[in-house]
Amino acid sequence: MRTEGGIAPVRLLARQLEDENLASPNLEADDAVSEDARASFLPSFEFSTSGLPRPDQFAAWHNSFEPMLELADIDPTTAAFNGRQKLWDLGSLVLAQISTDSLAFSSLPGHLRRDPVDHWTMTILLSGKIRTDAARNAFTAGPGEVQIHSLGRSFTGVVDKSEMLVLFVPRDLSLETAATLGSAEFSTLGTGMGRLFSDYLIDVANRLPMLAQADLPGLAAATRAMILACVSPSADHIEAAEGPIANVLLERARQFVHNRLLDPKLGSELVRRELGISRTRLYNLFEPFGGVMHYIQHRRLLSAYAALTDPNDRRLIFQIAEERGFSDGAEFGRAFKRAFGYSPSEVRNRGGGGIPVRPDLEDCPSEKRLGVLLRRLQG
Repeated sequence: MRTEGGIAPVRLLARQLEDENLASPNLEADDAVSEDARASFLPSFEFSTSGLPRPDQFAAWHNSFEPMLELADIDPTTAAFNGRQKLWDLGSLVLAQISTDSLAFSSLPGHLRRDPVDHWTMTILLSGKIRTDAARNAFTAGPGEVQIHSLGRSFTGVVDKSEMLVLFVPRDLSLETAATLGSAEFSTLGTGMGRLFSDYLIDVANRLPMLAQADLPGLAAATRAMILACVSPSADHIEAAEGPIANVLLERARQFVHNRLLDPKLGSELVRRELGISRTRLYNLFEPFGGVMHYIQHRRLLSAYAALTDPNDRRLIFQIAEERGFSDGAEFGRAFKRAFGYSPSEVRNRGGGGIPVRPDLEDCPSEKRLGVLLRRLQG
């Protein structure tokens, strides 16, 4: 067995899900699977421009990516624009399988009237080619290579007719992951370890139809370990350690907000003092989220949602809102409905055990599902 450079342990890790959770059932076992067991399998959500009139095809594709990218049709004179996506909600991660015709793309930080999501994306091309122009460098990727983007930073690019897998990794997955991806963002992993991660993610995508909700914690842990093992920061990826430092500060800020979420004194100045940084630095850190206070309010709304769907929490809605800093019930109701599409009373009456996954995704238009997943992932 090869062990040079840690290859063998990583290969074992990549096979862990197959050995423990993802082994293909034999035919007899498959025949014996009950309807209830099949219902527990992870759902996937699909969207395609097929069947739409040509003028509507690209518009629908554009709308599906609106929370993360601005898309441009390179050749609107073509007879059709073909785009397909298949989405899996993996709890702490989102995986998308995407097929697209050629287009141009750009990030959203400069769009002041937009509220873009901010995640890292790890894109594995199955076919085609992507070129990205970032602030400090330009880079390309072909089949089998992994590109790392940061949706909260400025970049532009062009993608040929391509098929790809895109793993969306939230910034608060872990401190180690944040530092690792922060140091490697806007680069192509052309190394052997990068290829190993590509093989791993392709294998996971192939096996997702056999997974159930109970398998998600193990899948997330294995994927996080693979990211740390395969994304190898180098001098080419780091400029004076600024990226990792900024990411560590952001993760510290998020953890502080989480721990003090119900503190009425929680605000931008308290966060700034905790981090020991200037107001300008704090603004730059939270600019992709619309500012510190916008981030805090969104976290409080998520906390209110969890309380409203908790069958053991029968407090009045205004009490739950007041605990989270909303002294005006009407203001709370408007903010809540903007965030989730339902009023607080509608969510309370629907009941359930936390933020719904399948109902929201099944009820919303198919072209909006990616945005729903990414905003939920952002928390």
